[in-house]
Amino acid sequence: MSLLDYFMIALRVSFSAFIPLCFVAVCVWMERRGAGYFQDRSGPNRANICGFRAAGLVQNLSDGIKLAFKEDMISDHIKHKFFFVIAPVIVFFTAVVSFAVVPYADTLILGDSSYLMQGIPVDLGILWFLALAGFSVYGIILAGWSSSNKYGILGGLRSAAQVISYEIPMGLALVSLLVVYGTVNLNEIAQFQGKLLFGFIPMWGAILQPLSMIIFIIAAFAECNRTPFDLAEGESEIVAGFHVEYSAMKFAVFFLGEYVAMFASSAIIITLFFGGYQVPFLSTDSLIRYAKPIAFLLMITLPLFMYFFAGWIRRSNISHYPRENDPRVFEATIYIKCFWGLIVLLELILLVILFCESGGSAAAIFVALLQVCTFLLKVTMMIFVYIWVRWTIPRFRYDQLQKLGWQVLLPLALLNIFITSAVVVALS
Repeated sequence: MSLLDYFMIALRVSFSAFIPLCFVAVCVWMERRGAGYFQDRSGPNRANICGFRAAGLVQNLSDGIKLAFKEDMISDHIKHKFFFVIAPVIVFFTAVVSFAVVPYADTLILGDSSYLMQGIPVDLGILWFLALAGFSVYGIILAGWSSSNKYGILGGLRSAAQVISYEIPMGLALVSLLVVYGTVNLNEIAQFQGKLLFGFIPMWGAILQPLSMIIFIIAAFAECNRTPFDLAEGESEIVAGFHVEYSAMKFAVFFLGEYVAMFASSAIIITLFFGGYQVPFLSTDSLIRYAKPIAFLLMITLPLFMYFFAGWIRRSNISHYPRENDPRVFEATIYIKCFWGLIVLLELILLVILFCESGGSAAAIFVALLQVCTFLLKVTMMIFVYIWVRWTIPRFRYDQLQKLGWQVLLPLALLNIFITSAVVVALS
């Protein structure tokens, strides 16, 4: 193996490991600011470092410091301390590793070498995600059981029943989808969605299998214990449920695991149903072929976007009452200068692309970066849907949760398999 091979292995593993962790801060920020928006309030905007609030991101840092320095208590009535400590680690680890098989760009070809842009290059694909997503419930069950608390045990039991109820519709929804794709490899699934139906419609899973998409997304909400399916922790009923006895960093690890799981499930959803890393209407070959025109178009649009974005920052970063030497105006000025510096750097990179050989390694790297940005943008939009639903729909009752899984989603998933199979056989 060459030095470049080792570098690419380290790069893709690092991306798969650290991007979900970095997105935790983005998810928490979106959750809080989104909650403030939906509830017609400001959200976190007071915590600052030397006057810089970063639109509320500094609040995440302060919360992290608070949790790190809080007293880590284990009650005397807890007998199984090893399982009590290991439970949050299981939840967090399975959430991180489940993202490792998701491709975030098409296969990168540099000279005679090709590199899969995913953390663990295995052909198991979606089967890997289903196995680990189901395994994460063991951490929740262990947390509830080892807490020696009736509310914790109830939370663990609810989570186990919830996973059983929604793993089946999720798997059946995937069966009809895999009948269309003909593979379980996520990279091949994403490549399939780069084609066009009738020459102008992207062949995304959401278009080919809309019912599977709805069933899978609902089941993904239940798998992540997100509202309206957060029965495992229902504060109004079982006082936080499975993590009622946890504090400090052990609680923080549960907290991180939930948001990493939300990121991983969002990545799986957009990979299966929304084209993954594919830029709409442009396959990888088309992007490489037209790399220079696309780079030139980006050179024009990026400054225009930054001009309007800077205006929005200026309008949003002012005090609600007249203040002499308003510190928020100074803060906004610094942010705008930093963003303009980033735009200048991107313009220089795009300029290099214009002077490089057409269809060469530079074009391939440029397309890979463009697909990574597309992938992360789609994931961010899906995360917003999670947050949108949380602050829109109230928590289901436990009997409603079970009825939805067994009496609605399961029959619909089976019906969809029969219809899809009949259509595929007829067309073949």
